[in-house]
Amino acid sequence: MKCIYCKGEMVRKTAPFHIDRKGYHLLFDAIPAWVCGQCGEAYFEEAEVDAIQEVLRKIDKETEKLAVAN
Repeated sequence: MKCIYCKGEMVRKTAPFHIDRKGYHLLFDAIPAWVCGQCGEAYFEEAEVDAIQEVLRKIDKETEKLAVAN
């Protein structure tokens, strides 16, 4: 597989994922991904994206309990 940015070769490794969302910051240090050996761009497969989205849904639901009413 080739990187869409630099055309480098993609290899199966892990990559970090982080997001700032609804008042919190979430960081995963090592999610399985295809990583470009040349530029470092990471691509996550559908299973990993689905798992990340599920975690975000659960955190969003739980953090609603911490929201301060205006």
